[in-house]
Amino acid sequence: MSHGADSLKSIIFALCANLAIAIAKGVAAVITGSGAMLAEAIHSLADTGNQGLLLIGLRHAKRPPSPDFPLGYGKAIYTWSFLVAIILFSVGGLFSLYEGFHKLAHPEPLAAPWWAVGVLVFAIAAESVSMWGCLREVAKARRGRSLWGWFRESRQSELLVVFGEDLAALIGLVLALVAVVATMLTGNPVYDSLGSIAIGVLLVVVAVFVAIEVKALLIGQGVDPMVDVDMRRFLGEQPEVSQLLNLLSMQMGDRVMVAVKAEMAPAADARALVDAINQVEARFRVAFPEVMWLFFEPDHVA
Repeated sequence: MSHGADSLKSIIFALCANLAIAIAKGVAAVITGSGAMLAEAIHSLADTGNQGLLLIGLRHAKRPPSPDFPLGYGKAIYTWSFLVAIILFSVGGLFSLYEGFHKLAHPEPLAAPWWAVGVLVFAIAAESVSMWGCLREVAKARRGRSLWGWFRESRQSELLVVFGEDLAALIGLVLALVAVVATMLTGNPVYDSLGSIAIGVLLVVVAVFVAIEVKALLIGQGVDPMVDVDMRRFLGEQPEVSQLLNLLSMQMGDRVMVAVKAEMAPAADARALVDAINQVEARFRVAFPEVMWLFFEPDHVA
């Protein structure tokens, strides 16, 4: 019943695409003098660094439990994801806003604008491949929900970050292309400046939404609501369980902690009761392999 997506694939897709795009944009920004293009180059460079941070976070989160961290390091990925959101906000969004307002105050004509157009078309194609890879993984976890519903309820912070970055990048590229073409057609560099400002606003908004979702995971959210429903249904179907009294969960990166309180079916003695609980736990772990810690308390309704 595990419905987790492979975040690593999405991160690798995004890293390769953003690195190639950042280099192309940087060259075009130097040649054309476009503020929107420079904003996009910085954006892609920041995104490339962000993918590297997410890879570090995933590796850190895989460290085994220790005496100081008995529940493991799984939540470390949330810290790194939150850091990425801050970088997206500051390096990407605020720099783009600064560059846009600077160019607005000191407009400069574009040089060789067709370079910018060619690079932006290439970047849109490369970013589309990255988004395709991300959406493939998102589809594994959506389970019929809208993208917005999945975004609000997903517990995979690194996939949230990649999706947010890819979405912002695609929309930003279209804005940059529109700005450059408008500047070419009118000869007015103000459109290029407005494009940079629009990209900055877009990045700030996306970064804020991503930070809000990751913050909730840092505080301590339970499992995905749809997974919670599956867990409760599974326990209610077990013959050894008369009634599920309570279920608490905590998402710990790609691992989960679950505490169950249930009224058990009558057993011959204490040993039989323990055996019944062990059987339920074993089947539960098979159905939900992401569960690393499972605490089961038998109780009865007063």
